[in-house]
Amino acid sequence: MAGSLAGKTLFITGASRGIGLAIGLRAARDGANVAIAAKTTEPHPKLPGTIYSAAQDIEAAGGKALPLVVDVREEAQVRDALEATAQTFGGIDIVVNNASAISLTNSQATDMKRFDLMHQINARGTFLVSKYAVPHLRNSSNPHILTLSPPLDMKEKWFSGHTAYSMAKFGMSMVVLGLAGELRGAGIAVNALWPRTTIATSAVQNLLGGDMLMRASRTPEIVADAAHLIFQQPARTFTGQFLIDDSFLFEHGVTDFDHYRVDPTASLMQDFFVPADSVSPASLAAVGKGK
Repeated sequence: MAGSLAGKTLFITGASRGIGLAIGLRAARDGANVAIAAKTTEPHPKLPGTIYSAAQDIEAAGGKALPLVVDVREEAQVRDALEATAQTFGGIDIVVNNASAISLTNSQATDMKRFDLMHQINARGTFLVSKYAVPHLRNSSNPHILTLSPPLDMKEKWFSGHTAYSMAKFGMSMVVLGLAGELRGAGIAVNALWPRTTIATSAVQNLLGGDMLMRASRTPEIVADAAHLIFQQPARTFTGQFLIDDSFLFEHGVTDFDHYRVDPTASLMQDFFVPADSVSPASLAAVGKGK
């Protein structure tokens, strides 16, 4: 079936909720296999979902699920989880580096334990998962590594208020840049995807802005739809790309972005790290105000 991920196997970090789960659900609707590699095994008062509830959602959507307890800081857990995924489903076609930690604090307010956590999960975790995924991906007919990280727009404004977080997040993008070059000859695509606007996730709700910012956000489905489209691109030629979700969708014929809004009456909030020369294909103003 053209444009389908039926039978493909995805390994997604941080897939128990939010963007990671949305990417898994989009693939599951095609009949894909989804390994949910995340830490949450017990319900959390402020965070929806566990690896087991996510697995139920994946199965309900039409896919096959494998819930795996994975801390991306732990080398053995990552290696074993990738091996278990390949054994269960007969291989791995797509790896999504979605797991991430955030703390928007300046240098004086960032304790070194939090600094280390962000670098261990974001930059090191992306490198670690990708490293051990490569031997499995070599056996796929169209292998992709996709990392949820921003374009390498090295401007002071992106660092000054939260240097530690920005270093860790751009570290993920540097892994993309390096591995795209390293793996191009092997035909393994390595790309980055980033949302133009804030996305309605638990991080936005609990850490960044609460209900007001949630209303000014798009749903995780816009990122999932963009990722789904990326996975259909030919891995041998489509690599080393730093993509913004709505621009990439627009390039492939999507023109209606309003249905991704949490609240059409609210103007959308642009996300961090979106380069100034990246022009939105749709108005970010409240519906009816910017058209």
